[in-house]
Amino acid sequence: MKPRSFSLRRGADAPRPDDIRWMARALALAERGRPHAHPNPIVGAVVARENRCVGEGAHERFGGPHAEVIALHRAGDRARGATLYVTLEPCHRFGKTPPCCDAILRSGVRRVVVAASDASVRGGGVSRLRARGLRVDTGLLEGPARDLNPGFHSRLEKKRPHVLLKIAQTIDGKIATAHGRSRWITGPAARRLGHRLRAQCDALLVGAGTVRRDNPALDAHGEGPDPIRTVLSASLDLPPAARVFRPAGLTWVLTRPDAPRSRRLVLQARGVTLIDAPGGAPGRLDLRRALAALARRGVGRLMVEGGGTTAAAFLEAGLVDEVYCFVAPGFLGGVDAPTSVEGRGVPTPAALRRLSRVNVSRVGTDLLLHGEF
Repeated sequence: MKPRSFSLRRGADAPRPDDIRWMARALALAERGRPHAHPNPIVGAVVARENRCVGEGAHERFGGPHAEVIALHRAGDRARGATLYVTLEPCHRFGKTPPCCDAILRSGVRRVVVAASDASVRGGGVSRLRARGLRVDTGLLEGPARDLNPGFHSRLEKKRPHVLLKIAQTIDGKIATAHGRSRWITGPAARRLGHRLRAQCDALLVGAGTVRRDNPALDAHGEGPDPIRTVLSASLDLPPAARVFRPAGLTWVLTRPDAPRSRRLVLQARGVTLIDAPGGAPGRLDLRRALAALARRGVGRLMVEGGGTTAAAFLEAGLVDEVYCFVAPGFLGGVDAPTSVEGRGVPTPAALRRLSRVNVSRVGTDLLLHGEF
């Protein structure tokens, strides 16, 4: 992904080349925390003095010291009069660790440059540092910094997970033959990348129709940690012996409070967690409430891999943030063959919602189109 433009919202001076250099280093350091810092955000920090790095760090594991604390500890006395660059606003309250603001104030740094704000801090970190006389500049490389933790920011600001829609289709938009056969439309390289994308998400969601039709396992196939397997089903009309329910205790089903009690009991006996999402039209789920329920349970990044009906529902509700569309260089055809997006559709071409920051790449024998809404 190309970095977005940066700006400094506070401070009389424009960002210097050294500011950009050290913040870029902090962004790179932050990646050391993936995936072990989860559910915390990944964060990087650099302490620079007289154009030299005197300390750096990253939040590398959940419950461990934060990036600022590590960088300042490594800098020691050399932090006095230096500038601290950090990719996310420092915390100012006790959590699993003491407030980072305390360590910053003790260190003797004279300036702090923050890339992205933290909605859970609500500006308290920046305000506290400024109140104690430190110069604090914010917004430098904010776009790339937010890109490090899209799920974290979405869960706090939108009250829902950051949603990735993943599609595998032919050039003519088909995801299976008219007889329902879909294995395999894309090649091995595209499937491996799809499994790696699953491993980078907290949860993977499909509709009930996909479970009944394809009987998927919904795991990462050894490409990383398995996401939480999540199924949308208003009526709980699901086969209890489906692969998605094995092993027990690892699957959530989003459903309606009025779903049949007999089906509830059968699935609960299989170790399935049922999550009620009230509201919505009769027999349907309110997707916004369903996603809010996932966010409350700590899901920050959600991949949607359902069929055309599920994809359309999320798109029509405006709940998709990113799209990964794998395109096989061929045609299935067939008026009755399912397509990647069904639903009502848009009334006119003028109503087309276009992706931004679009990138097209080759993955084995297939193409990958990635973009954002």
